[in-house]
Amino acid sequence: MAEAIQVNCKRINRILIQKTNHTDKKIELIIDMARKHSIPFTFVPKEKFKKFEEYSHQGIVAYVSPVEYTELDDFLAKEKKNKKIVILDGVEDPHNVGSIIRTCVCAGYDAVILPKHRASLINATVEKASAGSVNLIDIILVNSIQNTLTVLKDNDFWIIASVISEADNYYDIDYTDMNFALIMGGENSGISSTCVKNSDFRVRIPMYNNFNSLNVANAASVIIFESIRQTVTKCKDKNYEKK
Repeated sequence: MAEAIQVNCKRINRILIQKTNHTDKKIELIIDMARKHSIPFTFVPKEKFKKFEEYSHQGIVAYVSPVEYTELDDFLAKEKKNKKIVILDGVEDPHNVGSIIRTCVCAGYDAVILPKHRASLINATVEKASAGSVNLIDIILVNSIQNTLTVLKDNDFWIIASVISEADNYYDIDYTDMNFALIMGGENSGISSTCVKNSDFRVRIPMYNNFNSLNVANAASVIIFESIRQTVTKCKDKNYEKK
């Protein structure tokens, strides 16, 4: 395990450690390495390891991502105009995460940002739900979404929060000619109040019959493709003007 962390720490989502092993020196080394690389780890009872009985786990198991995550700084250093990002704040259903990533790839978005905690990270289920598109876009793993918003703003990004009420209709803002990050909230809790407070725009999808339970993956698709529609329409208008 220590070797795996040393060689490819960016692909390790989290580590489970059997509670009775917390005094083992090798485990202490792994814990120190996990802390150094900001890898989440949890002490769990022995019963949690029953599903791993076919493996020689020795009371410790790592969940490994099928992709290598991109560093935020490396992404921001890439030369491109009008970057488009989706931030998933607490989206815990791997099928939703995979579906949103697939939509982002189809729409030509540049990255998806996931928090290390309170979210579904990239695993086999996410990869399958994305139809393999996890390998076609930058996936950025961060410790704090709030700190990430600060970094993005410092790099000329506008922050757009998808909320239920007290917001503009999603089609009434201009997504063109700017770097922006669209925040989509979790299935149950939505976007954190701090993130909403620090957003530059708040958008909503109008609903009939006061029924506000549109799936987060569907909601993301609606807003994402509105941004693409605006860009395509604007490009066509510019081409027409040149003629």
